[in-house]
Amino acid sequence: MDPLTQGALGAALPQSTWAKWSRQRKYQVALAGLLGMVGGMAADLDVLIYSNTDPLLFLTYHRQFTHSLVFIPMGGLIIALLMHGVLGRRGQLRFWQTTLLCSLGYATHALLDTATSYGTMLLWPFVETRYSWSIISIIDPLFTLPLALSVVLAAVRNNPVLARIGLAWALIYLGAGWWQHQGARGIAADLAASRNHAPLRFEIKPSFGNILVWKSIYEAQGTFYIDAVRVGIAPRVYEGTSISKLNIGTDFPWLEGDSQQARDVARFSQFSDGFAALDPANPNRIIDVRYSFVPNEVSTLFSIELASAAGPTEHVRYQTHREQAREQFGRLWEMLLE
Repeated sequence: MDPLTQGALGAALPQSTWAKWSRQRKYQVALAGLLGMVGGMAADLDVLIYSNTDPLLFLTYHRQFTHSLVFIPMGGLIIALLMHGVLGRRGQLRFWQTTLLCSLGYATHALLDTATSYGTMLLWPFVETRYSWSIISIIDPLFTLPLALSVVLAAVRNNPVLARIGLAWALIYLGAGWWQHQGARGIAADLAASRNHAPLRFEIKPSFGNILVWKSIYEAQGTFYIDAVRVGIAPRVYEGTSISKLNIGTDFPWLEGDSQQARDVARFSQFSDGFAALDPANPNRIIDVRYSFVPNEVSTLFSIELASAAGPTEHVRYQTHREQAREQFGRLWEMLLE
């Protein structure tokens, strides 16, 4: 999720403990929160892993080893080594206390990311599966703001109970997201059945910033069907569109199998969990159909573009697409208000 949310949850867990971390007890909750906040945001430093020549390298490493459960002790230790002299020692903490507080914050990061839909390698290096529960958007103000407020109040009032209230809110909201996810899946399954489709697989994802309107993607007979469903008191289906699944042999007959572009396409398809298709607006562009601002549209957020004239060692181009974000968000907002 976004750094603010990661930092807030990372702060809330060590803040909520009752241990007397510091002899400066007036500031112990604030101190625990600061160390946990840094730990909670630190795992996303993997964004610094990039290459000027390989545009997909960051996809390989984002939410990989820094987000693994086995890396939590190492991640907490690294942050403690950096923060003990800055905060821990000044707060009269022992090094092991600084390490524990940073580790508690660090431990929240991967689990919160797993609750979103981008996929997190929780069990790396044992398996490279990307796990995602898809119960919350990567940005959700209704989740973040109460949590952040509880963290700030806990620090100001030196009261761990307030942090616990924030943690309780986070768990309740994630539970509500799971409940909504199940409801959306049921509606989407009924929609597929009404079309006489037997889906090979379903993907249900929250739309941007809420757990009310959900994106449904299912695969049937080599085609992805993309719709939006609203879950709640007045359930509703927003029928969308369909798009053919990527077929390298027919979509890119000129692509050499041993070329760098072919290897990049395979990497992108793996990242997209096979939900890859040609961009209807550009026959040389491959998109991940799982993500869009408007949940019942194929309006990709990112893509790779191939070039038939590229040499055997040239990479694809990675592109992001935010040009129509304001207009697209307006259409999503209309769904939320209906």
